[in-house]
Amino acid sequence: MRKEKIQETIVAPQGVAVTVESGLVTVKGPKGTVTRDLSHPKITVTLVSNGIEFSVARPGKLMKMMFYTLVAHAKNMVEGVTKGFVYKLKVCYVHFPMTVKVEGNAVVISNFLGEKIPRKAKILSGVTVKASADIITVEGFDITLVSQTAANIELATFINRRDRRRFQDGCYITEKAGVPV
Repeated sequence: MRKEKIQETIVAPQGVAVTVESGLVTVKGPKGTVTRDLSHPKITVTLVSNGIEFSVARPGKLMKMMFYTLVAHAKNMVEGVTKGFVYKLKVCYVHFPMTVKVEGNAVVISNFLGEKIPRKAKILSGVTVKASADIITVEGFDITLVSQTAANIELATFINRRDRRRFQDGCYITEKAGVPV
């Protein structure tokens, strides 16, 4: 038996402005502005006095999944413009000492497994990357851009056709928003 209606309200804290125009949600806060399309034919997104309200009438199992996915996206938008997101990556090497540095909008990984040509990972706009000796910190206010940049760095050191138990060199995500992976 289906429920009649599901409703959820995301409360915007002080200093955060929210606008909704035909499913396009914009959240503006002290860290920055995030815009995302959260429209769905059966889910209504409305602006209320203290935040965003999502509602769906007579949802089935798949509609509930889509509903709570959109709610999670909105929560991440509000959290991003207030606190921001931080991902940390660990630089590991055993065989060859590699160096990691930030040059413009790319992370350059030199001497990875003794390779002559450095590997590069793209840094997306709105994300800042800091590289120290063995820790890479990726920060930003949009979780999609931050996580994609961290994934780009991790994939730049992906090793093919080698035993992963023996060749553990690379850059690996160790923390997502302060929570160890």
